[in-house]
Formats: sequence, structure tokens, C-alpha cells
Amino acid sequence: MVGRAIAWAAGRDAGRCLGLSALPRLAGAVEHGDRAMAASDLATYLDDLERLNRWFGGYRFTAAAMDRLAGDGAAPTPLVVADLGGARGDFARWLVRRARRRGRPVRVLVVDRDHAALAAGRERADGDADVLWVQADATALPLRARAVDVATTSLTLHHLEPPAAVAMLGALRRVARLGVVVNDLLRTRLAYLLVRIAVRALCRHPFSHDDGPLSVLRAYLPREIEELARAAGFSRLAIRTYPLFARTMAVGS
Repeated sequence: MVGRAIAWAAGRDAGRCLGLSALPRLAGAVEHGDRAMAASDLATYLDDLERLNRWFGGYRFTAAAMDRLAGDGAAPTPLVVADLGGARGDFARWLVRRARRRGRPVRVLVVDRDHAALAAGRERADGDADVLWVQADATALPLRARAVDVATTSLTLHHLEPPAAVAMLGALRRVARLGVVVNDLLRTRLAYLLVRIAVRALCRHPFSHDDGPLSVLRAYLPREIEELARAAGFSRLAIRTYPLFARTMAVGS
């Protein structure tokens, strides 16, 4: 059975006062980010996403969870990470730079179905051998079992309806030797308000203004993520929420 460790910032009554009550999930919705974009739109849209991830836990929370999975100390070989839905590899390049500063090498496979995003990422990476590029669908990874140490995905889970979400989680579990890290949005009234404010203040493209709040409404609650993970074959799962960052973190195997 999937073990559950869900940390909420407040009790039920206090949560209602703080806007932590859940919203109904908006199933079947389509975001601008789900469709092909013109190159100029894609660049600005991904700039917005990168900015939000830097400011609101998309990078730091995922990296900290990966550190816990990998353990402390120097490693003789690079930690191999698959970043599913990694787009143009902004997180991958951030993670590689962080690893070099810490003296613990990391090699990241950026996996995404969007050729244009991957092409933009290759250009930005400028031949960095620690960032590799794989075009593939989230539900059918072309990697052998336990091919990587850690598999991670950020802001991808909510784009998938339950059957595809289960398939993606199962694919991540299959290829990861140490574990899987899922970073996504928290579907609460507070998260919805915070994201609406953040995208208006920090994002430049109107697509981002639309997609941010819609992403919150499409996100899965912790108990829903637990159900998806159980269906995907996970035996261990820990979920933690960060209400002030509008984030949910799930780590398991």
C-alpha cells in the first residue's frame, strides 16, 4: 500500500479561513501550453515559466527532494536525472550549474514531446555534455528500466487526465532507480489567488496570464495524487504541500 505523509500548513477550520479549501478540478481543459506555438510566443511563454519556477519553488523544492533521494557525500559518477516535460531545459541547466558549484556532478536528460522547445534548449545549452535531449511522450519513455537515478517532472502532471497521468507516473517509476519527484500546483483558493497575482505581476505573455490560474484548476489534490500513484504501482509515497508557494511535492518509488 502507498504510504502517505501529507503535511498541511493549518488545520481544517484554519485552512478555510486562509483559503486552503480545495477547488473542484476542471477536467478536460486545454491550455495554450498544450498547443503548438509560434517561436516568438514560445520563447516569451517559456521565459515566464522559468521566472515563476525560480521564484516559487519549481527549482529549489525539486532539487532538495532529489538531494534527499541521492543522499549525502561525493559520488564517483554523475547523478543521472530524467526531467520529463523539461521543455528547453531551463531547470536542467540550473541543476547542472548548481551541481558543479557543489562538486557533485549531475547529468540531465531533458525529455519533452515539443521539438521546438527542445531545439531552443539545445541552442541555449551550447553543447553542454551534461544536458542531453530526448523527444518523447510523457506516457511512453524510450528508456530501459532503472536507466536513471532520479526521474522528475514539474508542472506536467496537471496537464494529463487520470489515465494518462497514471501512465506517466508508471513510466517514471519504471525508469528511476532511486525514486521519482513530482512538483506541481496546489489546487486551493489561496493558490488560485496567488497564481493570478503572480502571473499578472511577473509574466509578460497573455498566454501565461490565462494558463497560470487554469493550471491551478487542473491540478490534483494530494489525495488524488496518492490514488494516481497507487494505480501506477508506487509502493512508497510522501506528499508535502507549500501553500504560500502554491506547490505540491510528491516523492516516491
